[in-house]
Amino acid sequence: MKSLSYLIRKYRVVLQIMIGRRAGALQDLEHLLQAHPEDTYALASRAHLRAQDQDRSGALRDYARLTAAPDAKAAHWFNQGFLHDELKQFDAAEASFRRAIEINPELDRAWYGLGLVLIQLRRFDEAIAALRRNTQLQPMSPYAWYQLARVHMDRQEPDETAKIIRHLKGFEPKIAAQLERETGLKSA
Repeated sequence: MKSLSYLIRKYRVVLQIMIGRRAGALQDLEHLLQAHPEDTYALASRAHLRAQDQDRSGALRDYARLTAAPDAKAAHWFNQGFLHDELKQFDAAEASFRRAIEINPELDRAWYGLGLVLIQLRRFDEAIAALRRNTQLQPMSPYAWYQLARVHMDRQEPDETAKIIRHLKGFEPKIAAQLERETGLKSA
């Protein structure tokens, strides 16, 4: 059980974030981490604030500590992968997304992130598989459908792209129209 001072400090962090005092929240997180160096709440919160403040290297250091734990959460691996992706560290991003998926195969965001990284690595067959899995988990989200259509177009598979455009017309007509403009394809 955490001490009363720990709980007070933790609630101060939450309150300061709510009222926009990020510097105060970071200072309280530093105090928490001095007393409890491996506290996952404090590490994850500091990593999140650092990432928002564009301190990606600091955030990555925190996520490295979080993911070093044998019981690391899929969300920590996902967030680490997201930051690696932003920094164009695609191999590290791929490894993080794959570990997130290993922990939680239903984590749709990790499948999507993995698909985007695999596109960057020009491993299109694997990217298609990852994006398809994302569309199974989030069938009404247009993002993976859009990327999937783009990959098929890049692979000179206009029939597959047209199928996706037709599918998107059923629930995301604006994205379907955008793909038609970008690809020059028209679907019935």
